[in-house]
Amino acid sequence: MSAEPTSVAADRQVENYLDSLQNQRMLSPHTISSYARDLAELNALAQAAGVALDAVAHFQIRKFAAQLHGKGLNARSIARKLSAWRGFYGWLSESGGLKSNPVDGVKAPKKAKPLPKALAADDAVQLVSQSNPLKDADAPAQRCNLAMFELLYSSGLRVSELVGLDARYHHEAGYTSSGWVDMDSCEVTVTGKGNKMRSVPVGQPAMQALKSWLSARESVLANHADADRRALFLSERGARMSARVTQLRIKAHGQALGMATNVHPHVLRHSFASHVLQGSGDLRAVQEMLGHASITATQVYTSLDFQRLAQVYDAAHPRAKKVAPK
Repeated sequence: MSAEPTSVAADRQVENYLDSLQNQRMLSPHTISSYARDLAELNALAQAAGVALDAVAHFQIRKFAAQLHGKGLNARSIARKLSAWRGFYGWLSESGGLKSNPVDGVKAPKKAKPLPKALAADDAVQLVSQSNPLKDADAPAQRCNLAMFELLYSSGLRVSELVGLDARYHHEAGYTSSGWVDMDSCEVTVTGKGNKMRSVPVGQPAMQALKSWLSARESVLANHADADRRALFLSERGARMSARVTQLRIKAHGQALGMATNVHPHVLRHSFASHVLQGSGDLRAVQEMLGHASITATQVYTSLDFQRLAQVYDAAHPRAKKVAPK
C-alpha cells in the first residue's frame, strides 16, 4: 500500500485538530473558522517551502512569520497566527506525532509605536495665543486658560507637572514645592517622572500670559477664603487646577477656534519638542527640556521632523508629484 500523500495527511491532521477544538474545548464556530484559516495559511507556506506540515522546523516558522510581515501583515495578526500554529503543534506533540513544538520561542514583530501628534507651528501659536471667541477674554478663567496653554507649549510640560506648579517656591513644615515659576529668571522648575527635577526656559508670550493670570488670580483668592494660596493655577472656586479640567478646557478651546485636531495637553508637549528640534537640531537639549531619562524616548521627534520635511518635499518638488493612474 502506498503512503498517504503529504497534502492529504496534512489536511487530515488539521481536520482532527479542529474537531478536538470543537468537541473537547467547545470553542465557538467563529473561533474554529479563524483557526482553520490560520492553519490553511500555515499549510500553504509549508507546501511552498517543500516541507510536510508535521516536519516544519523552528527556523522555518521564523521564516514564515517574516514572510507574513513582508506582505504587510500587522504584528497583532501575526501574533494571532503564531498562537494558532503553536496550539496545533502542541496538540501534535501531545498525540505523539512530534518531539517538540517548532513555534515555541518564535515571537511576532514588535508593534510599531505610533508617532506622537504635533501641531503645525502656526496652529500651535493660534491655539495658545487666541482667546476663546465665545468667552469673555478678561474673565479669570480665560486668563488662566491662556497662561496654562502658553506654558504647556512654551516649556513642553506634562499636564501633571503644569497643575503641580506653585505660584512661588514654598518650603515650610510638612510642605515643599515640587514645581514653581521664577518670574525674574523666566524659567519654570518642575519635578517629573522618577522624581527628577528640571528647569526649563519660559518664552516671553508665556510670561506675559502668566502676568495677566497672576493679576486675575488675586481676585479669585479674594473671593474664596479657602482657596489654595500656593497653587499657581486655580479653578473658578479657588481649588488647585486638576489635570482632567485642564484637558477638558484645552479640548473645548481648540473646538471653539475651529481646529480639526482633537487637542489635548500632550499635543502641545509634542509640538514643543518637534518645533524646538526643527529649529535647533539639538536632540540632547530637547531631551533635557522634556525630562527624558533616555535619548531613545526623544529620538521619536526626529521621525516627526523627517515627516515634515517629506511633506514639504512632496508638495514642492516637481519630480515628487505622483502621476495619476490611467
